[in-house]
Amino acid sequence: MSAPPVSPPAWRGLPAALGAFLCWGLFPLYWKHLAAINALEVIAHRHVWSLVTVAVLLAWRGGGREVLAAARQPALVGRTLGAGALLTGNWLIFVWGVNHGHVIECSLGYFLVPLANVCLGRFVLGEPLSVRQGWALVLAAAGVGVMVVEAGRVPWIALGLVATWAGYSLMKKRSALAALPGFALETALLAPVAIGYLAWLGVSGRGALGHVDAGVTALVLASGVVTALPLVMFAEAARHLRLTTLGLLQYIVPFLHFFLGWIVFHEPFAADRAAAFALIWIGLGFYVYDVLRPARPAGAMA
Repeated sequence: MSAPPVSPPAWRGLPAALGAFLCWGLFPLYWKHLAAINALEVIAHRHVWSLVTVAVLLAWRGGGREVLAAARQPALVGRTLGAGALLTGNWLIFVWGVNHGHVIECSLGYFLVPLANVCLGRFVLGEPLSVRQGWALVLAAAGVGVMVVEAGRVPWIALGLVATWAGYSLMKKRSALAALPGFALETALLAPVAIGYLAWLGVSGRGALGHVDAGVTALVLASGVVTALPLVMFAEAARHLRLTTLGLLQYIVPFLHFFLGWIVFHEPFAADRAAAFALIWIGLGFYVYDVLRPARPAGAMA
């Protein structure tokens, strides 16, 4: 009688998760080297070269039939196009923010994302909201309010990142496509627009390629690999790690953004901004505690 198959240990997904989150967390260093190129052009290149990269990955790992089958379903195509538009908006806001000296504000956006997901879960999906999650949302709102009052402006970069990424996450949650085929279809649907825009830039002599040095050109061409690689690592990690573990590890990303903006790029971090971040971090503390707290028997007091 053969021995039962041994399930792979959970830690097998840990290196892949850390690799994905470190890549995403260090992205500002990459995009800063493309600061001389218009952010919209950077995103157009990112779409085109991501499509090339993901096509190679699909040929290697399989999944092309799933993409073709999905492309024949109008409702699924519409949802995927909407998700791709939100992802494009997220990329554009992030790259523009990084290259205009707002890395710390970008980190604020990604600190707020899990709390935005709690809001969507409560008010869109009808999921229950715990007392601690409620306090987390109140503190996050207070933090944003402090920033608005002290800075005299709405932190639109952070809120734009929150809205686009939380909306994208919600649409992906409702999608029947796996991660890699879904991303392939998103880029395929938007690639014609990106190619048309790049062609127009080239014909009018405004395109970056051919007008920048070899190093910058290489970074532009590598944007597809840089985009797809962490997505593949994340998909691999998700096969082995609990979603709770993945969610907590994901905080690596905004913390790296924060420290890059503050220590490497020397962006200002005055007392008003520190107070806003403190409120949001305390709110995240409530959220993390609520996630990690073991479930209690029915009828037990909170």
